[in-house]
Amino acid sequence: TQGPGEVVAPMPGKVLEVQVREGDRVEHEQPLLILEAMKMEHQLRAPRAGRVARLAVAVGDQVEEGALLLKIEEGEE
Repeated sequence: TQGPGEVVAPMPGKVLEVQVREGDRVEHEQPLLILEAMKMEHQLRAPRAGRVARLAVAVGDQVEEGALLLKIEEGEE
């Protein structure tokens, strides 16, 4: 099951671009990475504002559907 703040692959694909790093602050709906699947690019966005606690993939990685890509922790403002 997907936990709060977890961004998982919606389908199998290849990571084309990672637009954040661990420790970065992100806003809700901020672009995080681009996944290529079925010859189309899919931009994945932050499910909430917070801090990137874990980045589990790198450019060029092949991922399966449901694979954890990154985790966002709620940040204290």
